[in-house]
Amino acid sequence: MKTELVTTLKRQPTKILADLRSTKEPVPITEHGKPSAYLLNVDDYEMMQDRLKILEGISRGETAILEERIHSHAKAKDKMSKWLK
Repeated sequence: MKTELVTTLKRQPTKILADLRSTKEPVPITEHGKPSAYLLNVDDYEMMQDRLKILEGISRGETAILEERIHSHAKAKDKMSKWLK
């Protein structure tokens, strides 16, 4: 993974974007020698967001199980049928 300075991003954005498209690897951007941001391919960013949503849903489900906020299939079906009327 190639790291770029923020000044390089300002001076050569087209080159950095071309490299990003060809390698498809995130590009860490540094300011004053410290990591500041990551430049990502749009598809990779969207995929990461989708995965995060899935993981958050799994986490909420596991929490519901631990807190015993679960219903049998029959009870869930009965509750849903009231919403769909």
